[in-house]
Amino acid sequence: MSDASIVDADTSNFIRDAINADIADEKISKVITRFPPEPNGYLHIGHAKSICLNFGTAIEFGGHCNLRFDDTNPEKESVEYINAIRRDVEWLGFSWNSNPHASDYFGQLYDYAVQLIKQGDAYVDSQTAEDIRTNRGTLTEPGIAGPYRNRSPEENLALFEQMKAGEFADGVHVLRAKIDLESGNINMRDPVIYRIRHVTHHNTGDTWCIYPLYDFTHGLSDAIEGVTHSLCTLEFMDHRPLYDWILDKLDPPCHPRQIEFARLQLEYSLTSKRKLNLLVRDGHVDGWDDPRMLTIAGMRRRGFTPQSVVEFCRMIGMTKKDSMIEMAVLENALREDLNSRSTRRMAVINPIKLIIENYPEDHEEMVTGSNHPQNPDYGTRQIPFSRELYIEQDDYMDDAPKKFFRLTVGREVRLRFAYYVTCKEVIRNEDGSINSVICTYDPNSRGGKSADGRKVKGTIHWVSANHAVNAKVNLLDRLFLTPNPAAEDDFIPTLNPESRVVVNNAKLEPAIDVTDNILAYQFERLGYFISDIHSSIEQPIFNRTMTLRDSWAKMGQQK
Repeated sequence: MSDASIVDADTSNFIRDAINADIADEKISKVITRFPPEPNGYLHIGHAKSICLNFGTAIEFGGHCNLRFDDTNPEKESVEYINAIRRDVEWLGFSWNSNPHASDYFGQLYDYAVQLIKQGDAYVDSQTAEDIRTNRGTLTEPGIAGPYRNRSPEENLALFEQMKAGEFADGVHVLRAKIDLESGNINMRDPVIYRIRHVTHHNTGDTWCIYPLYDFTHGLSDAIEGVTHSLCTLEFMDHRPLYDWILDKLDPPCHPRQIEFARLQLEYSLTSKRKLNLLVRDGHVDGWDDPRMLTIAGMRRRGFTPQSVVEFCRMIGMTKKDSMIEMAVLENALREDLNSRSTRRMAVINPIKLIIENYPEDHEEMVTGSNHPQNPDYGTRQIPFSRELYIEQDDYMDDAPKKFFRLTVGREVRLRFAYYVTCKEVIRNEDGSINSVICTYDPNSRGGKSADGRKVKGTIHWVSANHAVNAKVNLLDRLFLTPNPAAEDDFIPTLNPESRVVVNNAKLEPAIDVTDNILAYQFERLGYFISDIHSSIEQPIFNRTMTLRDSWAKMGQQK
């Protein structure tokens, strides 16, 4: 189990304060939390915050955390999502104490519903769904009693048993808690707690045709598992009275304490499963693990590290007020982690030929390159060097200004790990594009140091043409152009048309492993890149994880 926590151990926040108070008052002896996703989609960056909080809190207080699937909506849930959720939690570095399903408790939940009926605290309502909505009132008008609210416990119990036996079609009846139709909190106006659904469930099969709703299931599942603190996002604050009402009426083994915190709102992203599902369903992305998506699966495929995600969650901390987090915070957390751990390699994304005319045509050699300039423990590698190289197109410029320290006619630069070269001329194609840059080299500058001690200001990277590995590279960027796409009625027009630019003729040095997608490489001067899950020896594919600098921030400063 990871020892990661969402907050520093020597700082305070309202959740820690509340738990410490409960321990001091001897209300609890062991902290037990839970992370309870509904398996109706893949987890995203917003879930990562809740994962880090629930598992991290349990670790900090020497307790444990359960991973529970709140699977009460069989039409939208699947084993695919369950397996993906388990994989994502483990990838973030956490392990669970137990992994129950809410559906494991269907028998106990049914018995609790029967208890409410017998107590006169629940009734079977036979109104249409539209009538129920109308009779519950509005935010400014109280609800009114429907014609079935005063059915006797005996009649309600008989109907509920018939519902369970499958004697009614979907929607004919529902079971509602009998609370207060005039409550200022609309969640307390006789909420529906069971409905009929003749649907096969992924875990229970066809055993049940009635399913409890989330608000009824959640608190009771917490209580059955002995959860001490139910940590929820702020949208559940108005549901807390119902959470407590159900537990008070049924008196299960324990009464967990619900504490709410602000959900993660991150610029240039969506954290709505419904909207993410729309992107997947309508083909705007390639799937839940599309590396442009901020699903955990997509982030993993893009090259995010679990350490950077956990660190990001720690950095933003816990608040009781919603706020928008800048995307740069997440990106910088990733850059810092990758900078410290990523092996360096050379690659050329937009290649042009560089020919060293005074280098022997039939000669090749190996130069020594550092695998990590700040960490000698990473060692070195041997890089093939030859007369013809590939360099980046933008490392050459005609009529270059004084502060352009790369190649232009007459200028000398250093080839990374190799030699000094001086640009003599440029050969162009008929259309005016560059065919090749012709240079000469100083044979006494091997290793990037001249024998006479002269200095050059520019250093460029390169790949030997005779040894280059051809690769496809996906230059990935933010999926949306607007900082808050969720605020748009139609967010599809805010999709960034250049969120993925495909380069089919990139050149890689041969020391790059094209199938190792565990940790991104730093391609020197270009950014961080990781081999895609579909990359192979026959067809290498790399995704750009992140640029070396915050190019978006730079663009904003120029405007």
